[in-house]
Amino acid sequence: MNLCNPRVIRELMAEAGIRFRRDLGQNFLIDPTVPEEIAEIASPDPESVMLEIGPGIGCLTSELAERYRRVVAVEIDRGLIPVLEKTLAECDNVTVVYDDCMTCDLAKLLSDAGGGVPGVDFPVSVAANLPYYITTPILLRLLESGIRFSHVTVMVQKEVADRLAALPGSKDYGAITAVLGYYGTVERCFTVSPGSFLPPPAVSSAVVRIDLYPEPAFSPLSEKLFFDTVHAAFEQRRKTLVNALSARFSDVPKEKLAEIVVSCGFPPDVRGERLGTGDFVKLSDAIFRARNGV
Repeated sequence: MNLCNPRVIRELMAEAGIRFRRDLGQNFLIDPTVPEEIAEIASPDPESVMLEIGPGIGCLTSELAERYRRVVAVEIDRGLIPVLEKTLAECDNVTVVYDDCMTCDLAKLLSDAGGGVPGVDFPVSVAANLPYYITTPILLRLLESGIRFSHVTVMVQKEVADRLAALPGSKDYGAITAVLGYYGTVERCFTVSPGSFLPPPAVSSAVVRIDLYPEPAFSPLSEKLFFDTVHAAFEQRRKTLVNALSARFSDVPKEKLAEIVVSCGFPPDVRGERLGTGDFVKLSDAIFRARNGV
């Protein structure tokens, strides 16, 4: 069954009595090379357990099932149950869970599927065609879950992909870029045109892969303060870093914050988009010491 054939997609949905749901950002792939390429780059280890967010009708799911030990797919739309039961009937290494990936116990789902601790007893990676409206929350949910993912490969809106993979100092660089840099490195892999989907979205898409650090690359004195510092720097992009930090950290005198910025090796009028992830760790540590008198 060609799950990227528009006629097949429409027939499957008609049989199930369902329609495309705009509120869930449902755009199904009709270019078979895209799920093939995503599956190919999702992990170098065929023994991986793959977590898929939003399998849709299963075109990427089936490609992942061919290449990896096990696939756990989390689908929020229960209307797709009869469709996925049909399209994945021959994939005996796939488990579909009908739940919300933002609230369900991902570690338990993966543990049940892999028979151990995900990321420790067996390698685990993520592959997904993410709904545009909730891309960043899902990525942060995955990264903050505590699960030791090896790779996270996602298709997102092209403009979002540009931000995820941006370099410090570029116009696309922002808080999410610096935060991702805390967890791993980001590679922008390839672009996907609107015509590759049914129905076609209004914008182009792109696939990015995040290679997670096997061990933490940074050890801030306070992880919470690190994230607070990053977000403070980008809350008001037009302000200098000193002014942006002063707006967030009112307990530290502005003059002291100015001293901290300069002592960390940055110009007094620097803006947040000039700092890389390591720079933010250095800066947050300095703020921590100033706050705690150490």
